[in-house]
Amino acid sequence: MSGDGLTATASAIITLKDVNDNAPGFSRDEFFVEAPEAMSDIDVGRLEVEDKDLPGSPNWAARFTILEGDPDGQFAIRTDPKTNEGVLSVVKPLDYESCEQYDLTVLVQNEAPLLAAAPRAQRDQARVSIQVQDVNEAPVFQENPLRTSLAEGAAPGTPVATFSARDPDTQQLQRLSYSKDYDPEDWLQVDGATGWVQTQRVLSPASPFLKDGWYRAIILAHDNASPPRTATGTLSIEILEVNDHAPELSPPSGSLCSEPNQGSGLLLGATDEDLPPHGAPFHFLLSPRFPELAWNWSLSQINMSHARLRLRHQVQEGLHRLSLLLRDSGQPPQQHEQPLNVTVCHCGQDGTCLQGAAALRARSTGISLGALAIVLASVILLLLLTLPAALLTRFRQPSWDKGLLQGLQDDLRDNILNYDEQGGGEEDQDAYDISQLRHPSRLAALSTPLERPPLRRDTPFSQMCPPPPRVLPSSPTDMADFINDGLEAADGDLSVPPYDTALIYDYEGDGSMAGTLSSILSSLGDEDQDYSCLQDWGPRFARLADLYGPL
Repeated sequence: MSGDGLTATASAIITLKDVNDNAPGFSRDEFFVEAPEAMSDIDVGRLEVEDKDLPGSPNWAARFTILEGDPDGQFAIRTDPKTNEGVLSVVKPLDYESCEQYDLTVLVQNEAPLLAAAPRAQRDQARVSIQVQDVNEAPVFQENPLRTSLAEGAAPGTPVATFSARDPDTQQLQRLSYSKDYDPEDWLQVDGATGWVQTQRVLSPASPFLKDGWYRAIILAHDNASPPRTATGTLSIEILEVNDHAPELSPPSGSLCSEPNQGSGLLLGATDEDLPPHGAPFHFLLSPRFPELAWNWSLSQINMSHARLRLRHQVQEGLHRLSLLLRDSGQPPQQHEQPLNVTVCHCGQDGTCLQGAAALRARSTGISLGALAIVLASVILLLLLTLPAALLTRFRQPSWDKGLLQGLQDDLRDNILNYDEQGGGEEDQDAYDISQLRHPSRLAALSTPLERPPLRRDTPFSQMCPPPPRVLPSSPTDMADFINDGLEAADGDLSVPPYDTALIYDYEGDGSMAGTLSSILSSLGDEDQDYSCLQDWGPRFARLADLYGPL
């Protein structure tokens, strides 16, 4: 053997594991960035760091912490995983007028803990200076939303509120103006310079834009910068309910049983257009102007909105018009006197009104003793009143001695005689005796013409002098007796023609000596004053013949 042993060759791969033995550090000690005001969730700058550890490993990844300068938490720093830079962002809006510049102290560390033996970085902290940029900000309403109240039915021109805004840009001279953005009822008027709001008409209580008594409008505030900014404000107006309506009766009519103990009465209710607390409870009263209503009617309260009307005593059936006083509970209370038409009717066993023949049958079978006594007393009283009149008519006989014109002879002097017959003249001897028709029973017993009374031609019959009034018969029996007596008298006297017989006048004489009554005064000469003919006119003109006849 030569003494050489066997040999083999192998490769060993040794992987070095990185440890966090290098602390991260900022590339410089101070950073400067700018941030606009009134903006949030925006990135405003980056913070560069250096780390000699393995890139992408936890020993290389940086973590940033704000130590000072941000008490309100307006800023935040996150790590960019690709570049390991710190990204500075604004998370809350900045206000230039409140603070123009912010100075932050930022600390950088690795995600993995640093080895204790590792040297500390020289720039593990840096100062970040943030300059706030002044920009045009939108106006700001001092109170948003603005809540106010107004009485219902406010007249046009009623002040509502001053919805004013302010401009946060104090270093910029700007002018604000106001306008309406939402006013569905076109109810409000806004002063463009001051934001003073007033009503321009009456708002209807039934408006569909009134939600639970609130009316909402949107007001805009504009500045005059370039470009202009606008602020939106909400104006909420509570419409205060006013007691301006009296309650109304419901129903305005109804029916009741005539018997107080029948039926359940008439249920009455009330409605009010006003909202609580100006509505119920309602109060129902009989009108104090008619105290007599309380004699027969009563009202009892059932609940806050209903009452019951009942009868105290039985009243006459038919329509009754009552007057009720309704009052609400508003401040001040409103009351209204209203009519109530109540039909009192006869009711059946179930307490409902009967109609037509059913009501008549029920009334006839259910008449009370008191009503029957009243009916009997009325009949007896009527008989007592009519009996004397019937007896007087029965036994009263007209005077035959006076003739047709009663008492004319007693007061002939200084009286005017009625002459309305201007036809036949004085020599008409065949005139029909009308007295036979008026009193036929008086002539029935006369058998010869000599026994008849003399024919009266001195005064003609005239409708201007009617006979004395007669009392009509009070019973059918008296009327029948009267008619029968007249028929018997007409049948017994053959000289009296029937009432329906046509009279024939074939000869009426040669004319009259005096053509007209006016001939008495037609001449003033003595030769024309011949009044001897007055002697032939009968006893009625005897006095006239004595006055004007020859001496």
